[in-house]
Amino acid sequence: MKYPTHIEIHDPRFKHLVHPMSRLDCLADGFTWTEGPVWFGDHQCLIFSDIPSQRLMRWSETEGLSTFRVATGFNNGNTRDPQGRLIGCRHGYRDVVRTEHSGALTVLANSYSGKALNSPNDVIVQSDGTIWFTDPTYGIMSNFEGYRSAQEQPTQYVYRLSPNGDLSAVITDMAQPNGLCLSPDEKTLYVAESGSSHDPEVPAIIRKFQLAPQQLMDEGVFAEIDNGLPDGIRTDAQGNLWSSAADGVHCFAPDGHRLGKILVPQVVSNICFGGPDGHRLFITATTAVYRVFIDICGAEPWTHPG
Repeated sequence: MKYPTHIEIHDPRFKHLVHPMSRLDCLADGFTWTEGPVWFGDHQCLIFSDIPSQRLMRWSETEGLSTFRVATGFNNGNTRDPQGRLIGCRHGYRDVVRTEHSGALTVLANSYSGKALNSPNDVIVQSDGTIWFTDPTYGIMSNFEGYRSAQEQPTQYVYRLSPNGDLSAVITDMAQPNGLCLSPDEKTLYVAESGSSHDPEVPAIIRKFQLAPQQLMDEGVFAEIDNGLPDGIRTDAQGNLWSSAADGVHCFAPDGHRLGKILVPQVVSNICFGGPDGHRLFITATTAVYRVFIDICGAEPWTHPG
């Protein structure tokens, strides 16, 4: 069966993840740099960031596009916790913040070892409430997506914030850690290395770590992106990993084998699963937001409750 031109099949298994009638729809355009998509199934809407414009945007099938929040402090990555609250990374404030059900904002982390964080970039939450986030320097490099500032941390870490509030640096050897996600059983952590954005010697890879009690076990390179670099990443319910790239979204099997691509006309920054049945992949790509039907749901059920 013939697939549309925006679908590349590298492995027959990819045919079970996309439908031959799948369509790439542009939901909205005209932004500066879109990022951080997260689906709110109880409200049937998508929240995403327009970082340089300091806006969080809201899109729904029934109401279209609207502004969710302004003066966001260059909010980048977003997710939901198991209680349905929005968690965001703010470059400008160099923090991770939670939106309470009342609308109030609670700062969860803004320093480590007595020094300001760099610019928290992306964030995920485990089912037990543990928060993981990356802290590259993109938000303090210029005034485009943050405020040009001196770096206080010795390098760029991946952090773990426990439910009791203890913050620890758990990965300390990455050039620019970016997107991150967990396997469906929450035994594996994946982290995107985006350091090639400023240093061509850094490989465009996704690393894999096993979550052992009280520690992470480095299992090396999970996959390499062959066009551009990995930014936002997500896993589906079968354990396949979906990654942003320069030419679209790349899908990898749990063994790291590339299954196929969804080609997008703009550089992709991030992705999330959602939609009324969980079978939509929402894609933030440079100035636009896209949607495509996927025949699988995401691994994080609380991010898209029906």
